[in-house]
Amino acid sequence: MARIDRSIWILFLSGTAATLAVSLLTGSWHAAAITAMLGLFAIAMLFDALERRVASVLANVPPPGEGGASEDELETLLQALPHPSLIVQGGRIERCNEAALALLGRHIAGQDVRLALRHPAAIDRLGGAAAGEASSIEIVGLGTAEQSWELVIQPLTGGRQLVLLFDQSGRQATERMRVDFVANASHELRTPLAGILGFVETLRDPVAGADSATRERFLGIMDGEARRMQRLVDDLMSLSRIEAEKYRAPDQPVALPALIEEVIAIFRQSTGAQGREIRIDAPADLPVIRGDRVQLSQLLHNLVSNALKYGAPDTPVIVSARALASAMVALTVTDRGDGIAPLHLPRLTERFYRVDSSRSRAMGGTGLGLAIVKHIVQRHGGVLDIDSKVGVGTSVRVELPLFEGVRGGFGQAPAVPAGGDVTKAQ
Repeated sequence: MARIDRSIWILFLSGTAATLAVSLLTGSWHAAAITAMLGLFAIAMLFDALERRVASVLANVPPPGEGGASEDELETLLQALPHPSLIVQGGRIERCNEAALALLGRHIAGQDVRLALRHPAAIDRLGGAAAGEASSIEIVGLGTAEQSWELVIQPLTGGRQLVLLFDQSGRQATERMRVDFVANASHELRTPLAGILGFVETLRDPVAGADSATRERFLGIMDGEARRMQRLVDDLMSLSRIEAEKYRAPDQPVALPALIEEVIAIFRQSTGAQGREIRIDAPADLPVIRGDRVQLSQLLHNLVSNALKYGAPDTPVIVSARALASAMVALTVTDRGDGIAPLHLPRLTERFYRVDSSRSRAMGGTGLGLAIVKHIVQRHGGVLDIDSKVGVGTSVRVELPLFEGVRGGFGQAPAVPAGGDVTKAQ
């Protein structure tokens, strides 16, 4: 407005100066009057044009408190939010998105927010936020009893409140897993380390360390404990590498029969008579699967090793492979032994979980074998199933997808070189 006033004053002074100049030069008051009239007319026209311009600009400016998105835009934004979101006004739910309806029920629209949330701390925080203060609080009990949520309240214009619910259950579960993993790993390493340190201290004793039989026995125990720690560290590093690659799908063609023969040959060489009890039931023309050969070798090694450890003496371990109609190949390792009670089956793939801790440690187990198997299967997009009957034995079945380059369906695998790897699909 200051610029408009200045423009009018400039035009007025210019017209006055022009009138005086005409009067002095012509000496005619008629000419001066005409000039003055023209100046006033110009001022009026300028003022009218500027007034129209200002009115046009002000007409496009929303009144205070009514700016921002329209109601339709607000509804679109609310529905686009992936987490449960509410708009509360006067203590009632004015709007909510589909995620909120799925969590709290489809009846909450228009309902008292206290009846929808049913959480005293959240209701108190909503009352405090009505004064125009943004706040947040963590609550438990919405959805399921175990779910944890962060409730964020953001005041809006017109006395409304935007209520956002962020699910924190996954983050807290991950944190619990991390804490449990560190605690278990520390315990598993601390036990053999304490034994080694104790035996070292004993061997330093002049009397106990001087006896050759005692020294050899203690050194043998120390060697076993050190190797146990080495196996544990190796498994932890292996699990870490598998998890680091879990989002990168394997793309190598792998001939499963050749891989089975290769792994079983290692067991037969290293375990003697026990290794000779392994039987293979896999057709040579089995379709090629898609995978990571090193990881699949580790998977098969872990499964056969468990079967040999927990199978009954003088009973065979059967490794079989079959093509499925679902474009998958099923690899199954079966033993005949004591079996596993049903209550343990859901937890067998947890890290460091053991059905019989003392027996597992005595056999050199780290408690990570099936956890590694689970992560390898997940990375390969496969399916893991464990079936066991007490007094009969255990069967572990892994389904793995076929290699996409294979043509002609089952029974037509590409040529396999001596090393067992497939370098090019036919």
